[in-house]
This record gives sequence, C-alpha cells and structure tokens, in this order.
Amino acid sequence: MTITFKIQRFHDGKQWTQDYSFPTEKGMTVLAALIKIKETVDPTLTFAASCRSSICGACGLRVNGNAVLACETLVDDMVKRYQSETLTIAPLANFTVLRDLMVDWQPKYERLKKIKPALQPKDEFSLADGCKQSKEEFNKISKNSECILCGSCVSECNKCTLDSSDFLDPFIFARAQKFVVDSRDKDAVAHLEPAVTDGLWKCMNCQECTTKCPKGLDPAEDIAKLRIATFKNKFKSNEGSNHAQAFYDDVNETGRLEEAQLALKTEGLKAAFRVPLAYRLLRVGKLAPLETAEPIPEIEKVRTIMTAAKEEKA
Repeated sequence: MTITFKIQRFHDGKQWTQDYSFPTEKGMTVLAALIKIKETVDPTLTFAASCRSSICGACGLRVNGNAVLACETLVDDMVKRYQSETLTIAPLANFTVLRDLMVDWQPKYERLKKIKPALQPKDEFSLADGCKQSKEEFNKISKNSECILCGSCVSECNKCTLDSSDFLDPFIFARAQKFVVDSRDKDAVAHLEPAVTDGLWKCMNCQECTTKCPKGLDPAEDIAKLRIATFKNKFKSNEGSNHAQAFYDDVNETGRLEEAQLALKTEGLKAAFRVPLAYRLLRVGKLAPLETAEPIPEIEKVRTIMTAAKEEKA
C-alpha cells in the first residue's frame, strides 16, 4: 500500500509541508517510515528517536493531530483509524519547535524543577538501612514512576494550548503527586505548594492528557488527588478550592446545587461584578435567589455515597 506522509517542516524560521509517498511494509511503524525517508529520500529530515521500544519517550509526535509514540504506532493502524492513505506528521504541540519534528524540552525541565522532583527522605531513615516502605505504600507511587517524559500530555492539554504561563504541564503535576503521597518523603508541602501556585485549580478537566498517554497513566486523576491534598494540608483557600468546597457542601446538604449562591461562595465580593450574567440567568430561569433549596427525598443515600467516597480517597 502506497502511503503519503505529509510532514510539517520547520527550518531557519520557515515552515512548510512536504509530501513523501512510497509503498509501506506490513507492520511498519511511523518511526520506521521516518527513518526510511531520512535514509533513502531526504537526509535533511530531522526528528528524535532512541530506544525504539516505547521506553525513552524521545519519538513523541503528532499523527493527524493526535500525539503518539512513533516507535510503537503502526502505519496500518493509522490508515485504518483515519480511513485515509494520507497521514499528516507534525511535531508535538505546546512546545517550541527547534527543527522539523524536534521540539525544545529545556523549558519544560526548568518548570519541572519547581516541584522539587526528588525524594526528601524522612529523618528516621539512615544511609545504612535505606528508605524502606511497605508494598502497599509502594503501589501508591509505582504507576507514576512509569512516566517516560514523551510530552504527549503536554501536546494535547487544552489549558496549555490556551495559556501555559500560569499552568504547569500535566506530567509535572503527576510527578508532584508521586512525591506528595510517597511515605518516605518528609515534606509533602514542598512538592504541593508550587503546584498550587502554578495553576493546580486551572485544569480544564478535558481528560486529553489521560486519553493520549501512551503508558496508560492518568495525569488528570493526579491533579484531582493534588487538589484533595490541599484540603488535607490546610492550604489557604482560593477560588478553585472555594468552588470545590461550595459544590461539595451544596450536594451534601440538599443534593442540589444552589446556583444563586455558588458564585458568591466561590469568588466572594468579586461575584457582584457579574450582574449582567446574573440577569441573563434570571431571565432563562437558571437563578431563583428567593427560593430555598429543599433536600431531595433520598438525601441520606447521597450523603452515604459522599462519605464512602471521602473515606476511599483518604
């Protein structure tokens, strides 16, 4: 089957799309196709690759707008998925492109340093005995250790696309969560505080980071767990935590949302500046400030579920 690869090229400030067409072999990966192009057609094509075994994360890129690892992605699968014999290959999004499919990781590494991505052993541990923990405690952090820094979560993150200046990348939040729950670490706050300062409550919860992770990790869930940790560690409230607490309180008290009060509980006096929005909500019946929400008939069941969920997260 002859496949056309439309590769986005970047070089010396110029950007263009270049087509390469040739018959592919059954079982050929996207990386193998790129190597074939470089070795037999165009030696100027630039991309990154190393282990070729889905371990190093170096070959992350986008196929038809979705982040993948080139070394594990079969051309045949992409053709079948998109019902097309033309595939568009582009560098990861939300990175600075150095050349062709190569992106600059250095700024991301600098941002990673903010959450102090190293174990800070408790004083009770000795050099001779090491930092021991139970199997149960290890299982809480083992999954996050599988992150290979491929950049797929960053590429697909809608918040990073909108504005990454006030938001750490998903893999950084996931790394912070690893140390926050590590039973051997003596200062969870040291990892948690930078996450709160740099956008923890600004995640859009689009789940793209989780959906596109080639290792099956769940950065979106890690962000949710970090938010819970801010309550456990009694962090100063902010609009994000205020909103979460107001939502929880309303559902726990009545099983309903008090939309008329939600903005006030979240933003405080700032909510007063949303009068035009409040007026529009009143017109369509979304707000009824004079009504008091009565508990739903099965409120006790709702409270039982919420208590069970809270204990599960503890």
